[in-house]
Amino acid sequence: MVGAANGGRMPPRQIFSVVNGGQDPVIRVGPTSNAGSDCGAIEFTREDVESLLHEKIRTKNKFSLKEKCDSMMEYIKRLRICIKWFQELEENLLLEQEKNGKMLESAINRCNDMELLMSEKEEELNSVIMELRRNYTALQEKFAKEESDKSAAMETLTKEKEARLSAERLQTSIKEELERAQRESKSANQKILSLNDMYKRLQEYNTSLQQYNSKLQSELNQTNEILKNVEKEKVAMLENVSNLRGHCTSLQDQLNATKENTNETLKQKDELASEVGHLRMDLQQVRDDRDRQLSKVEDLSKEVSKYKEWSGKSSDEIENLTSSLLSSQAICSSQSDQIKKLQQKLTATESKLEMSDVSAFEIRTGYEEQKKINSDLQLRLAEAESKHYEGELLRKKLHNTILELKGNIRVFCRVRPLLCDDDGDNETKTVSFPTTTEGLGRGVELLQNGKKHSFSFDNVFVPESTQEEVFEEVSQLVQSALDGYKVCIFAYGQTGSGKTHTMMGTPGNHDEKGLIPRSLEQIFESRETLQNQEWKYEMQVSMLEIYNDTIRDLLSTNRNCSNESGKYAIKHDPNGNTHVSDLTIVDVRSSREVSFLLNRAAQARSVGKTQMNEQSSRSHFVFTLRISGVNENTGQQVKGVLNLIDLAGSERLSKSESTGVRLTETQYINKSLSCLSTVIFALAKKEEHVPFRNSKLTYLLQPCLGGDSKTLMVVNVSPAASSANESLCSLRFAARVNACEIGTPRRQTSFRQVDGRLSYG
Repeated sequence: MVGAANGGRMPPRQIFSVVNGGQDPVIRVGPTSNAGSDCGAIEFTREDVESLLHEKIRTKNKFSLKEKCDSMMEYIKRLRICIKWFQELEENLLLEQEKNGKMLESAINRCNDMELLMSEKEEELNSVIMELRRNYTALQEKFAKEESDKSAAMETLTKEKEARLSAERLQTSIKEELERAQRESKSANQKILSLNDMYKRLQEYNTSLQQYNSKLQSELNQTNEILKNVEKEKVAMLENVSNLRGHCTSLQDQLNATKENTNETLKQKDELASEVGHLRMDLQQVRDDRDRQLSKVEDLSKEVSKYKEWSGKSSDEIENLTSSLLSSQAICSSQSDQIKKLQQKLTATESKLEMSDVSAFEIRTGYEEQKKINSDLQLRLAEAESKHYEGELLRKKLHNTILELKGNIRVFCRVRPLLCDDDGDNETKTVSFPTTTEGLGRGVELLQNGKKHSFSFDNVFVPESTQEEVFEEVSQLVQSALDGYKVCIFAYGQTGSGKTHTMMGTPGNHDEKGLIPRSLEQIFESRETLQNQEWKYEMQVSMLEIYNDTIRDLLSTNRNCSNESGKYAIKHDPNGNTHVSDLTIVDVRSSREVSFLLNRAAQARSVGKTQMNEQSSRSHFVFTLRISGVNENTGQQVKGVLNLIDLAGSERLSKSESTGVRLTETQYINKSLSCLSTVIFALAKKEEHVPFRNSKLTYLLQPCLGGDSKTLMVVNVSPAASSANESLCSLRFAARVNACEIGTPRRQTSFRQVDGRLSYG
């Protein structure tokens, strides 16, 4: 199409911009070049061509014509190769021009059809215009109100003009100071001569610093080992704490049981004492009855003796007296038996009472021993918790120092497994992993057109790596968000390389959960454990997508907003925090609430089908979790931010074959990713101006790329041979990102008054 616009020909400068989208042009010899061409495997950059054109022929002997001829022949050969490449490129452009002419004819036919459709829709639009005119009268009333607001704004404008005049006065004073500085610079040039002598001393000092750096590296290794030992001790301490808590609860249960037993024995003792008193009363009554019966027996025996003396009494009275005597004797024997039984019961109750006293004494002694053991366990538990707290502080400190030593923007590479949809001719592996000690777990090699490209990153995950293994390397970075740092993790790669699988995972499969759900589970679990240290956290969630360079609120209930581009504005405050105006922010208390919001956002996100992916993400997804924590004991306050970003995939139109809406989406995606690459290149070169405002994506990521945030990029790569070119571009971009240096991460913390005094933690 570009060739058609220029009449089939274009100068070399314009050819450069066509080959690579106008950014860091690389002249490539593609598969359309002739088989017998000498430049089939040579790549030309703009710098190579310019250096070739401006190259000066140099010889060892100026007067040797043979050397000049040889150098001229080599130079002519290189020029011929470049000219052949230009000729092949012009032929390809002529072919593309013919194709574009045919496409233009088909487009004209489509336009004719569209004109018919437009005529039909014109009638519909007329009816809509009538409604708009009605709305126009209402808008005029609003306009009057806005005019009044405009007058107020003019007043503020006059005030700003006055402020601008004062600023211009300050500028004139600054110019005068600059002139003074120039005078001082002349004197500084004289001092430079003396500083040259100090340069030699600084070189010697630099050698000593290098030795000190090696010592620091060894100390870093020792701190890593100490950190591992601390983690092991932490796990052991947690197990001991859990065992001590279980033992403490069991002892508490035993203590409660012994208390209940003592209460029951005391109750039994009181009951037995009352029974003994009743039995003694009964025994006394029985004894009194026995004495009465014995007195009656004696009286009867006296009467019997009297009756015997009285021989004159009748025999009937004697028989009655004998029967009454026998009955009284039987009563006396039964009462004596009852007295014996009562005495036996009394002895048994007294023995039981003695046993209960002994058991109560033993229970009291056991209770005191258990109380001592419980106090010892509580002391040990307090010591273990204090050691655990100190170890946690040491872990955070070591983790932050390690991250600062490794660099702020870290890069992980993940290679997805081969799928059934990939090409079948994968006998030669496109992606391989070195097995040397230096490259193991950190190196990746890509074979493209018979040439091997090697890369090294902070971590490389092979296709067999699980989601859990990937998250283990990211978990400490996620923990930093609870400590009060700004953290950003984003996935980059071509369409179909596995970015969404890495960030979100497979729905419904617990083992295949991605970084976003696992990070949320860890944060909420850590919040529960930190509550024991008097930490209280409040969390807020927002989700948005950047679709066709327009911000969309994925949690908004009103999805039919007609002016979304102007509604959501990105603002950065002086502290480096990012805010999007009118964006929906939801307070969350559990991971279930966040998973529900994630499902809702996934349904609202823009997804489409292309030739490269059945469900391709057509927008950049940004998940933000804001964390505010307060320690009730120390009064310390922390504010952390966790940004988890799933970027849309880069793709080539020749492969995706996108048309219509999909074509527009692809163009916006490639444009935003191109702006991201220019920002990364500017940061890598440490340029004064970094074009963050070129797209909504780069402006939203400005604090993460150029601020004080802890940033991690996960570059996803496809091992398919058909994706080798895109994989090479992704790995080169990731290497540029890994070379960037941004500001030192800064923890957002403050203190508030506790008990009427200012606490410093």
